[in-house]
Amino acid sequence: MSVATISVRDLNERVRAGERIDLIDVRTPAEFREVHVTIARNVPLETFDAGAVLSGHSGTNPLYVICRSGSRGKQACEKLQAAGCTHVVNVEGGTLAWDQAGFSVVRGRKTISLERQVRIAAGLLVLAGGLLGMFVHPYCAGLAAFVGAGLVFAGVTDTCGMAMVLARMPWNQVDASAGTCRTPA
Repeated sequence: MSVATISVRDLNERVRAGERIDLIDVRTPAEFREVHVTIARNVPLETFDAGAVLSGHSGTNPLYVICRSGSRGKQACEKLQAAGCTHVVNVEGGTLAWDQAGFSVVRGRKTISLERQVRIAAGLLVLAGGLLGMFVHPYCAGLAAFVGAGLVFAGVTDTCGMAMVLARMPWNQVDASAGTCRTPA
């Protein structure tokens, strides 16, 4: 089943027209805290429960999903469709496109995006594997091969295990005692 999409411009026009918009942002809490669409609520993909999301959603209006650029949003839409949601829409270009278009966002503390964290971690692991393979034992080069195979798998399946692990790390969580990131709609 294909996922319906909407451009940030079309979604913003609906918001400005006063339509009731239910927009969930599936990025990590830290990414959400850094910048998010004013009307979005955070439901991180790594802890995503389609049933819980649907229980709080009126079935008459579309459920819009946004992430950084569109990939995680598409995954969440597919999970929602599998759970029986027939009117789910992925926001093309994600929060990046929304922000670049100059639409209303909430800004908070800066963070390193999950995508950059994956590139940093993968690069460090490949570098370590290569150096250990050269200077310690040739079998250590297997680390670099393992990471390379994981990156190929991530590219083919559009699912990244390293991103899922990094999303659960403490620096990607938001301390609940520090206040909420949710902005009232």
